[in-house]
Amino acid sequence: MDCDFLVIGGGIAGVSAAARLASEGRVIVVEAEAALAHHASGRSAALYEPRYGLAPVVALSLASEAYFRGAEGVLSPRGLMVVARADQEAEFAAEIAGFGMERISVQAARAMVPILGPEVALAAFADHAWDIDTDLLLQGFLRIARGHGAELRLKAPVSAIARVSGGWEVTAGGEVITARRIVNAAGAWVDQVAVMAGLQAIGFTPYRRSMARIPAPGGLDVSGWPMLFGCGESWYAKPDAGALIVSPAEEELMEPHDAWADDMVLAEGLARYEAMVSEPVTRLISSWAGLRTFAPDRVLCLGPDPLEPDFIWSAGQGGYGFQTSPAASELVADLALGRAPSLSADMVAALRVDRFR
Repeated sequence: MDCDFLVIGGGIAGVSAAARLASEGRVIVVEAEAALAHHASGRSAALYEPRYGLAPVVALSLASEAYFRGAEGVLSPRGLMVVARADQEAEFAAEIAGFGMERISVQAARAMVPILGPEVALAAFADHAWDIDTDLLLQGFLRIARGHGAELRLKAPVSAIARVSGGWEVTAGGEVITARRIVNAAGAWVDQVAVMAGLQAIGFTPYRRSMARIPAPGGLDVSGWPMLFGCGESWYAKPDAGALIVSPAEEELMEPHDAWADDMVLAEGLARYEAMVSEPVTRLISSWAGLRTFAPDRVLCLGPDPLEPDFIWSAGQGGYGFQTSPAASELVADLALGRAPSLSADMVAALRVDRFR
């Protein structure tokens, strides 16, 4: 066999899994693109807000905090603010309760974000949100993997998978690689990889999310602003390298592909943002989109397939890939190697592939 673990996918899910497994056997990572983190991982909002998502996702995010705190420079303070109109009181109250946020006065909110407009009647803030240096985190996992001998092969799309005695035969980038186990971390393509391997698709759904980078509103220094959410996640905005990234926060069902922003969707989202601020959007610096891929229950799908234990899933990260990656990759390795996970049994059960088989 060429390797013990062949990881398909070079985003944060694949690279972090490789880091966890490389000390336990030979690892090869294959990535279809010419660089790592080309798709969803490279287009993330890059925020660590551990209370974001369903209970199993929150459990993974909270379990990842120790790793983040120990990785120098990966986290930096950001904060989170939710703003709403007066007629959104009920939705606003439910949302900030879920995030564990405290109400603040509109005056206090404007002291932090001076462009908030007259439509803002309700505001809440929490300091338990941090920027993630996604490249630093990814490179840290890659350094661990390579330190244990893992090999990375770029421009190596998988075109065929066959079950052979004692493992798998995978054609990637025109080369045949034999592996004892496969780790399916292929993002929006995870179901396609499973079908290629002779397994039934689980039913993952990729959804497009678009982003626009705009100049700092009013030429202000935005570096200290929190991340802003419109009530109901109708839009969000986040400081980024002296500018502001604004998303319509859409979920548009898509086939797996190299996503791009839809101009009309961007315009509608920017209009929702503009309705809550005093500074109009006069131009875009750039725009892009990514695919957030969810399992049917919108919870990550981790570990060996019960019908084929040598096929290991690391899938369905949705919008939580970076912030869950330390704990998710550890759980993938624990389940693959038969070790007792540190997460509670009910959380592990909610994340295992068995729930779909």
